[in-house]
Amino acid sequence: MKFEEIDEKDKKYLFQNYNRIPLSFEHGEGMYLYDTDGNKYLDLVAGIAVNSIGYSHPKWVKAVQNQIASLTHVSNLYTVKEQALAGEALATVTPGDMNRVLFVNSGAEANEGALKTAIRYTGKKKVLSALNSFHGRTAGALGATGQTKYQNTFQPLIGNCFDYFEYGSCDSIKEKIDKQTAAVIIEPVQGEGGVKTVSIEFFKTVRDLCTDNCALMIVDEVQTGMGRTGKWFGIENFGVIPDIISLAKALGGGVPVGAVVTTDNVSKVMTPGTHGTTFGGTPLVCTAVKTTIDIMKEERLVENSYEMGKYIKNSISEIESPEITEIRGYGLIIGIEMKSRALDFQRFCRDNGVLVNVCHGNVVRLIPPLIINKNEVDRFIDLLKRFL
Repeated sequence: MKFEEIDEKDKKYLFQNYNRIPLSFEHGEGMYLYDTDGNKYLDLVAGIAVNSIGYSHPKWVKAVQNQIASLTHVSNLYTVKEQALAGEALATVTPGDMNRVLFVNSGAEANEGALKTAIRYTGKKKVLSALNSFHGRTAGALGATGQTKYQNTFQPLIGNCFDYFEYGSCDSIKEKIDKQTAAVIIEPVQGEGGVKTVSIEFFKTVRDLCTDNCALMIVDEVQTGMGRTGKWFGIENFGVIPDIISLAKALGGGVPVGAVVTTDNVSKVMTPGTHGTTFGGTPLVCTAVKTTIDIMKEERLVENSYEMGKYIKNSISEIESPEITEIRGYGLIIGIEMKSRALDFQRFCRDNGVLVNVCHGNVVRLIPPLIINKNEVDRFIDLLKRFL
């Protein structure tokens, strides 16, 4: 089917709530996507940080195909073997003693579950999040999202428990937190907010303030988790262990799955009937989770994320151009802030067979599969030089 026909059906039958780029893809392999006209693209977006092990990884495909052939879905009324195995695999890479997992379907659901857990555990009613943050589009997660552009017209759905501090400001969070605070929810890197980063001191301050006020520290690792920052979890770059981690995106290598991860002690408050999901933790997605973790370990993708991220940032920093104002990020979540031409560069890349993402105005965000190598990085750097 040609793109024009697909586009016509899209506009006729679907909600028009996405500002879509005029491309439609047939298949992917490794670092590359192939569109309906047979064009090949080097993908530095990875489904917005989802396809971390690349496309059509043979081990992942075989495991998922075998699972589909045997059992795709069974209710959480029963013990799910694949869920237990995926939880065990995840517990081998989480920081500290965070070894209890609740599987859900998305990042927003993971944050909803994390917030419910914190409220129930503490018995308090106040939640703090950062300005410029993004935690999802469901009602609770939307309230935690500190950007009014996402909240506008949906305010009736948002609870009054949320308050917002300035990301990176120790003084700001000190002013906001108190003994009535149930939780602070925060991203190690503000991905949708333009790949914004802050100091180690700030995260250590947040950890100390949460402990002092008997509040839980929730770290939203939906975008930064699973090796994206050059460590298994973004918060590990700051030497801090939170109380709860929320995950999704890269967790299943491409299938829709999220997770809430916490300690034995915190998890105990979520007794039968307090939370649940029909599709969360199906045999299919949990097989994908375990297989993804196995592949990441075998192929040292977390280490590759660190090494390639360093190589990309060093290569960009050698380019002298007034158009580039700042380079930010950790591992393979990198923001190149431009003065004004980010969208022009995105189009230039697309015309030359490379996909990049632009977020938060003029930030070119690189979030490629973690399998990227130097040759593919060099191709992008060459395009950036030519454009500038």
